[in-house]
Order: sequence, then C-alpha cells, then structure tokens
Amino acid sequence: MGIARAPVQVRNPDAAQVETTNGPFMSSSLPVAGFAVIEATSLAEAVNIVSRTPCAVAHGVVEVWPLEEEP
Repeated sequence: MGIARAPVQVRNPDAAQVETTNGPFMSSSLPVAGFAVIEATSLAEAVNIVSRTPCAVAHGVVEVWPLEEEP
C-alpha cells in the first residue's frame, strides 16, 4: 500500500470532454463503501482510464487519489 497524495476529481460528461479539478469531492465522517485500485504509470494515465468509466461519463465524478509508495 502507500500514502495517499492530493486527490483529483475527474468528470467526462457524455464522453465529450474530460474535466479535472484538484481536491476531494466527497466529505464524510463515515467510510467510503466502494473504491478500486488501478495501476497506472502516471496521474495523467490514471485520469485517462477513469474518464471512460460509466460514472465519469454519466455526469458523475470519480476521485483519483495517487498513492506514494512507501520506502
């Protein structure tokens, strides 16, 4: 596992244009119920991958939290 760095919000409404916003979208005192771990060589590649997911395309938002590998 690793240490989470600053998140990026990814949207791609109707698969028309990828939009990114720095910072978290969600704020909750409860744990998040769903997440996925993807392997990407860069943050740009991770954004590209998640921008094609149904949630990002259907006017939702996907948060990308880059992980810093522990030494």
